[in-house]
Amino acid sequence: MLSDIQCRNAKPKDKSYKIFDGGGLYLEVLPTGRKLWRLKYYFLGKEKRISLGAYPLVTLGEARYAREDAKKLLFESIDPSTAKKDKKLIATRNVENTFKVIALEWFEIQKDNWSVGYGQKIMRIMEMNLFPFIGNSPIADIKPPDLLDCLKKIEKRGALDIAARTKQTAAMIFRYGIQTGKCEWNAADNLTGALKTKRTEHYSALDEKQLPAFISALKENSARIFDRTRRAVWFSLYTFQRPGEIRQAEWSEINWEKKEWHVAAAKMKMRRDHIVPLSDQAIEILKAQKDETGHLNTNWVFPSQVRPRNPMSDGTVNKAIKNLGFGDKTKAHGFRALARTLIREKLRYDSEIIEKQLAHKTRNPLGEAYDRTQFLEDRVKMMQDWADYIDEVGK
Repeated sequence: MLSDIQCRNAKPKDKSYKIFDGGGLYLEVLPTGRKLWRLKYYFLGKEKRISLGAYPLVTLGEARYAREDAKKLLFESIDPSTAKKDKKLIATRNVENTFKVIALEWFEIQKDNWSVGYGQKIMRIMEMNLFPFIGNSPIADIKPPDLLDCLKKIEKRGALDIAARTKQTAAMIFRYGIQTGKCEWNAADNLTGALKTKRTEHYSALDEKQLPAFISALKENSARIFDRTRRAVWFSLYTFQRPGEIRQAEWSEINWEKKEWHVAAAKMKMRRDHIVPLSDQAIEILKAQKDETGHLNTNWVFPSQVRPRNPMSDGTVNKAIKNLGFGDKTKAHGFRALARTLIREKLRYDSEIIEKQLAHKTRNPLGEAYDRTQFLEDRVKMMQDWADYIDEVGK
């Protein structure tokens, strides 16, 4: 058996030579002075060799441990050389298949199925709540407690909704990882009941009786809401499109000649191009907005008050509604339900026309084959009638 002194004192010669320890383990001394541990063994009747590292980085004791590990593999009919290659391959895959790498790969595949706004929310969830904590970990190694630690950090901030959305996003990423063979389990699946849940709040829409008071408050503006924000509220009321679509409206989407707002499919929930006929009142709002913001070098119709190169935040209009005195539960999205009800009951328009303007999926399967101009003439008239109705109620 070798001693560490023998290993240390072995001098290079003109040719490589070996000094043996036993059990197939030997130290090969190269002419360059480099010393390498080797293990000779037999597998399926064939003589084979495997490298165990360089001395003194790998000590004599460590080389002997490696020899014993190799013998255990041979006892189980496993070739140590193949096992070493497999281990190296797994390590390489783990470096390439971190949670962040797989998450971004999944995002690229999915993003075309989402609106721009939804895609931005998903990316923000990943960048703020997942990547800093598990982004560099191999996705195959992440266990439920690792993900739970991330979610608990969000929970401690009191952001229970964000914690739930982060868990949902992570679950989709792990599911993609399983489908592509990058991991074997979904770390989000076994976390049911591990997080606090927020009591569901049902947001109400304005009703016909509240509408006159709301319009009056909007006109008087005793709450001193910025004019830019107030126009966004008016525009929401007149067009009753989704809040995300309104706050991300761009001047390039406005056709002044045809009095139309063309919303690209990427911004729409149903992923279809949409035309919003603009009433005279809506056009006047846009003109006033253009007069105020035209010098800001921004394409957003409703830019942020602080950062004009960004669109208005998704909470701005809702906060304005609250400041007007209409409670925490009345949201801009409620204008859609208000318009849907009153246009049907007061203006007597057919439901199919209203649903088309709301960009809802039609109940008639054949209707899905129609293009974005379906009922457009009726919708042009309806949108003007609706704006006139709003003005009449507000007198």
